Amino acid sequence: MRPSPVPDAVSARLEEFLGRIRAEGDGYGTDAALFLDAAGAALSGGKRLRARFCHAGWLAASPASDDLSALWGLCAALEIFQSAALVHDDLIDNSDTRRGRPAAHRALESAHRTAGWHGDAESFGRSAAILLGDLLVAWSDDLLEESLRGHPHAAATRAEYARMRRDVTIGQLLDITEESAWSVNEPAVLLERALRVASLKSAGYSVIEPLLLGASLAGADAGLLSSLRAIGHPVGMAFQLRDDLLGVFGDPLVTGKPAGDDLREGKRTALIALARERLSSADRAGLDRALGDPDLSPSDVRALQTLIDGTGAVAQIEEMIAEYGARAEQALASAAVDAEAAATLRELAEAAIARSA
Repeated sequence: MRPSPVPDAVSARLEEFLGRIRAEGDGYGTDAALFLDAAGAALSGGKRLRARFCHAGWLAASPASDDLSALWGLCAALEIFQSAALVHDDLIDNSDTRRGRPAAHRALESAHRTAGWHGDAESFGRSAAILLGDLLVAWSDDLLEESLRGHPHAAATRAEYARMRRDVTIGQLLDITEESAWSVNEPAVLLERALRVASLKSAGYSVIEPLLLGASLAGADAGLLSSLRAIGHPVGMAFQLRDDLLGVFGDPLVTGKPAGDDLREGKRTALIALARERLSSADRAGLDRALGDPDLSPSDVRALQTLIDGTGAVAQIEEMIAEYGARAEQALASAAVDAEAAATLRELAEAAIARSA
């Protein structure tokens, strides 16, 4: 991909924001400083994908103003919200790692042990991570409001941001619900249910809403917003389907997560729905018993990978990804955006769909 101004601009905005937060927190004491450091760590790293889609939406709207301060604040707010979601997601999924480092609740657990504090370190880590995610959501709102103050398109941008927060929360609920509710539904409907989760939890939150947020900030009209939705939805769906494959077959050295992590977490993704539908009753029962077992060994994971791949589900997911990609390209070709915006959108779509981490 071409060099993008987004990562450096967003990192600078986050550093400025965190600097002020730390200065204001001097009176909280050393224990709170540890907590603020954990929040800062949660904001480091990542590909800034949502911020880049937000920037692409802004470009697509051909803004009359070249003042980027509000845009970078909005992009940074998105990244803070993403960090909050990851903290809570890792806690819900009992994930030990994130981006090759200990997940936030595990890092806070370790800090408890290192300090020699009384009580259950694991319980402290989980409780502190809930509060950490809440703090990051609050920071996201703080930075959003700060960035929109006095902006002519603040109301429209704020409304899109609120929609994103609601949808991703409902999507997360449906995701964890599916880990239990699959047992009372026929195999034939599980794919539809998994795709609904993907649409709310990933497509909207990762691609569509960032695009619409950037465009709304730039004053986009209804026609452009509709075009961006038509581009963003298939890209977001392909993004999540790729994530489903990586969660089962991804290289841990690249993903930063253990091999087969989705299997241990019991994720009921589109991949699993397709595989279950094609398995014999005996093999389906075996898959159901194994999914969600945190003690799966590497050999257990390899056996499940072979079982799933043997159904043809992986090949079908790849076909679905290609179909979504073609749909996004068709929508982009008919969108009324200039060449620079189109090229940026195309590169981002390709990177999101073909990624390995």
